[in-house]
Amino acid sequence: MDKVTTERINKLHPSVRDEVKQIIKECDEALTGRAKIRITQGLRSFEEQEKLYAIGRITAGKKVTNAKAGQSIHNYGLAVDICLMIDGKTASWDTAKDWDNDQVADWYECVKIFARHGWDWGGNWKIFKDLPHFEKKNIQTKKGLVKTTWRTLSNMPRDKQNYILF
Repeated sequence: MDKVTTERINKLHPSVRDEVKQIIKECDEALTGRAKIRITQGLRSFEEQEKLYAIGRITAGKKVTNAKAGQSIHNYGLAVDICLMIDGKTASWDTAKDWDNDQVADWYECVKIFARHGWDWGGNWKIFKDLPHFEKKNIQTKKGLVKTTWRTLSNMPRDKQNYILF
């Protein structure tokens, strides 16, 4: 796991940090060729979200999100975006390449690992597919399972570091 990924994991919601470390470890072990996984985005502030939402609407460019501030699971530290780092130097979002020649595209090896851990892949969305995106679908709490929709999360209390209290 590279330094950038470690730094981004350490900013995620505390309830998913260890799990994401395990997912990255499993992905890196599965990818036996030139590719390794990197988290390109984790926790995102409301201000960062508003800037992304403005792209293609207020500022130039193609729309990159339909989520306003508070409407992205990134805003709660429960989502990550990834890329594959080839030879530790070049970022790739190629979902078809099989860098380790095991007859399975490296990207989909990671998709399967995230799914085993209960993470939803943006590539499965019917509208506005987001191939680099993964988000935690549910969090197990003492009171039961909490579905991690932005509407549910936006109404939950927060701790001193501004993380949702589960």
